Amino acid sequence: MGIYKITAFEPSGEKLLDESFEAMDDSEAKEKGTAILTDKGLLNRTHRCSSPAGKLLLFHR
Repeated sequence: MGIYKITAFEPSGEKLLDESFEAMDDSEAKEKGTAILTDKGLLNRTHRCSSPAGKLLLFHR
């Protein structure tokens, strides 16, 4: 299991979300990250999700 990081931002750069979560692999992390953003109403905001190795898994501008 790895620790993944998800963040969401306002256009001004203000962070709206800055959380870590665990996932078994990158595929599960994409699903969990999308679910977190959807639950918080941030899916259409600028966001990114990265792996423990720094790989960008989700990105929306």
